[in-house]
Order: sequence, then structure tokens, then C-alpha cells
Amino acid sequence: MAKGSVGVATKKRVHVYYSGRVQGVGFRLTAEEVAEAMRIVGWVKNLNDGRVELVAEAKESKLLSFLEQVRTGPMKNFISDEDIKWSPAQDCFQDFDIRYY
Repeated sequence: MAKGSVGVATKKRVHVYYSGRVQGVGFRLTAEEVAEAMRIVGWVKNLNDGRVELVAEAKESKLLSFLEQVRTGPMKNFISDEDIKWSPAQDCFQDFDIRYY
């Protein structure tokens, strides 16, 4: 590994589908606020089937903390299931957004 890429190797992408009563309860706004406070990039959006989809990138340890805050924070009673997939970061985000499409 090159000297300049030391931190890059530890960046990850997490892709999560949340199920439960996760739409219309401030879930996306909460996820956005937590992500921005932690300097995590990505996006969150509602799906037509009632789930919420979230994609985020940062160091793995930071993403684990982010997921824990989402899971145990004000939205904890609305989440019935999480489908989590990990992959290498693609470094294609500048910030964290709520998507409407």
C-alpha cells in the first residue's frame, strides 16, 4: 500500500434497508442529522414498499457507531428489521442527503 493511501483502505460502504414503521416518523431526517454530525457521506430515501434505504461511506468504525446510533436512538421503536450489506467505499459522495427519487 502506498504511503498516501493509509486511511483509504479502511473506508467502507454500508447499504441498509430498514423495515418497520420507518416512513413518516422523521427517520430520514434523524439519519441525516446523525450522519452530518459524524461527517459521514451518503444518502437515505423512502422506498415504495414502505422500507427506507440508506447508503453511507466512512471508516468502518465510524459507520458501526452510526448504525448503532440509528438503531438505538429515537427511531429504535420504529425499526423491525435491518438488511445490512458491506462493500468497499466508492468515494462518490460529498455530503449526506435525503433523496426523494
